[in-house]
Parts: sequence; structure tokens; C-alpha cells
Amino acid sequence: MPELPEVETICRTLNHLVKGKTINGVKVLWPKIIKKPDDVKQFQFLLQGQTIQDIQRRGKFIKFVLNDYILVSHLRMEGRYGLYRKEENYDKHTHVFFYFTDGTELRYRDVRKFGTMHLFDKGCEEKELPLAQLGVEPFSELFTVEYLQKNLKNTDRKIKVVLLDQKIVVGLGNIYVDEALFRSKIHPLRPAKTLTKNELIELRREIVNTLCEAVEKGGSTIRSYVNTQGEMGMFQLRLYVYGRNGDVCKNCGSIIEKMIVGGRGTHFCPNCQRV
Repeated sequence: MPELPEVETICRTLNHLVKGKTINGVKVLWPKIIKKPDDVKQFQFLLQGQTIQDIQRRGKFIKFVLNDYILVSHLRMEGRYGLYRKEENYDKHTHVFFYFTDGTELRYRDVRKFGTMHLFDKGCEEKELPLAQLGVEPFSELFTVEYLQKNLKNTDRKIKVVLLDQKIVVGLGNIYVDEALFRSKIHPLRPAKTLTKNELIELRREIVNTLCEAVEKGGSTIRSYVNTQGEMGMFQLRLYVYGRNGDVCKNCGSIIEKMIVGGRGTHFCPNCQRV
């Protein structure tokens, strides 16, 4: 599933490709992707004549800012957007088409069909699911050491599990949690409430630094991720632990190990990240 850097890259690319375009019509071939409104025909009707004013990211969600509405899209595992000319062919995995007045089309392709789209009146999108319960953004001024202390001090949950909780901090997934914990020299199994203030200072710094570096490199291409122009992210070349089970640690020469934490595959260095 794309994490913050990948979704940020997609939003920036989409802004370049479709910002300012006006929707002439919408075709939906797999209605289950449309979660709000319940009536797909209403979804199609409401979008007619809407102009894309901006494309923003909230956690792992894409927000299409229109004249009157906000379209909230989640890519899940395999969702992908692409801009095409109307004469270009499409395959059976292309499920939603946004036709623009200039003759181009924004197409949504999703092999597994897990992606979702919610259409809200502008200003209401943060009051309802799926955005209503999201935590702070890692790049926000609200993401402070004091915020981490407040949210971690009373929980026995492992730090890896807490950082994956989108109600606390958004945008982090398996890749960047593993990387930030390694850089902070914090073991994934540490109970969150046992982290000292100095450790939280380091953890916050490394979360932000890791995400900034990943955004700069266009995210990490793990398995099938590419941006909307078919370009791979390159941050996977800088990964210290994620996906490197059995490889040598770049810092100390120990062997990277993998275990399951909170049901998720977790990579760490047993020497650099001691319990």
C-alpha cells in the first residue's frame, strides 16, 4: 500500500497533469469503488462541470479539490491514476473514467478493486469517515515531542504498532516505520510508554527526515508502485532494513532480521536496535 511519500508524489504529479481541467462526464465500470454517495449515478451527476482546483494529500488519501466538492480517494494496494487521450485503449482493470472538456481522460486502474472514492460537500470531508479520525500529519507543527509523549505515555502497545496507527500519526506504513525505528536505534518491540524523552526527540526527527528524503526520491517502488506517469520511486535504494532480511546491516555488519509485530512483517538490526 502506498505510504505518505508515494501518495505525496502522486498528488504532485496529478497537480501537474490535471489541475485546472473541467470534468465533462464520469464513467464507472466497478460501482463498489464509489462509497459516497450510495447512488453511482448521483456521483456521476454531481461531478459534471466541476473543475479540479487542487490535489492535496491527507495521510494516505488523495483529495481532489473541486468547485463545490472534495473527492477523497484511497488507492489501497494496487490503485493507480493515469492521464490518457480518449483514443488510447484500456484494459479490464480500468474501472473509473473522468472525461475532461479538453478531450483527455483521467483513468483509475485497480487490479484488486480495493480502492475507494468518497464525494463530500466542500468543508465536510474532515467531519466524516474516512478522514474524521485521522491523527496529525508528520510534517505538521502539531507533530511535536510533547504530542508523542501524550499519546505514548499510557500505552503498553509496541512502538511499531503505535506508529502504524493512523489515529495517532498519519501516512506511516510498514516501510517507513521500520526505517525510522532503525535510524532512531529503537527496537520495534519496545513498549511505547517506555521511550524516554530523548528517544522521542530522535524518533520524531528520524520520522520527518526519512519521509522528507523519500518524498525527494519519489517514494519507494516495492512490488508494483509507480507514479501517475509510470515512473518508479527510487528511495528503495536507500533502505536500511525494510525488505533486507538476511542482508548485512549497512551500519554495523550484523544480519538484518525479520519478525512479525502486530501482524506485520518487521525488519530490524538486532545489534543497532537492542531491546
